[in-house]
Amino acid sequence: MILFKKAEDLRKWLDVQGKKPKTIGFVPTMGALHAGHISLIELSKKKNLITVCSIFVNPTQFNDGKDFVKYPVTLEKDIILLETACCDVLFLPSVEEIYPKGLKQSRYYDLEHLETILEGTYRPGHFQGVCDVVHRLLDMVHPDILYLGQKDYQQCMVITRLIELLKKDKKINIIVCPTLREKDGLAMSSRNMRLTEHDRNTANTIYKSLYLVKEGIQQRNLYKLQLEARSMLEKAGFKVDYFEIVDAKDLSKINEWDGKQKLVAIVAAFINEVRLIDNLLLN
Repeated sequence: MILFKKAEDLRKWLDVQGKKPKTIGFVPTMGALHAGHISLIELSKKKNLITVCSIFVNPTQFNDGKDFVKYPVTLEKDIILLETACCDVLFLPSVEEIYPKGLKQSRYYDLEHLETILEGTYRPGHFQGVCDVVHRLLDMVHPDILYLGQKDYQQCMVITRLIELLKKDKKINIIVCPTLREKDGLAMSSRNMRLTEHDRNTANTIYKSLYLVKEGIQQRNLYKLQLEARSMLEKAGFKVDYFEIVDAKDLSKINEWDGKQKLVAIVAAFINEVRLIDNLLLN
């Protein structure tokens, strides 16, 4: 695996490789890697001749400065995992490399309703920060395929919208891969590292609440089912930001369900100071 810290050096190396018929797969991450991230690397390796992974904890997408400071950093372990997975390139830029003119955002991305609902409601400006950093990384890497994890369901939709807005000459395809889970159902997440032993044992209630909805979706009133799932989380000690059953295509709320419309249950909740998100396709 080759490590680059400067975008110019990365671009020069990729341009040389590009003279041969090679496709580039790209997995952007914020580090603290786990098996979910590695599954994206492995899929990219199967489909592309060059796989690039970036590790960059983006300060502009954190609403809470304390959350940014506490975000887990496990770089040595991350590098070992990537080498074991035979990743070709690790791009490890500094804040100054990504934001040479400072952190103030100069571009606005028209994300329509996607930044006003769910995560957008509770983390205003978050998705603008996501789009800004992904836009910059795409300009540096020039990938053919972008690999994302389904755990960040709304973010996947936001980045898909970003690609539409950019209208790049080189078409970038997006592959969204299924969420990987621990044995008890908890979605793999870098933030899980911040959980105490007690909170980790409680955290799988999130998956239980989602599965409750999936099991009852055909027979139950959606609104009542949603309230039951939320109550399950609150009784376990969670502070729930949202638990919604929405249209899987555009995240719009469902007033009347015809039994065929594709649905997703999507949740964000705090267990003490750690905020976890998850989702489950229901049908």
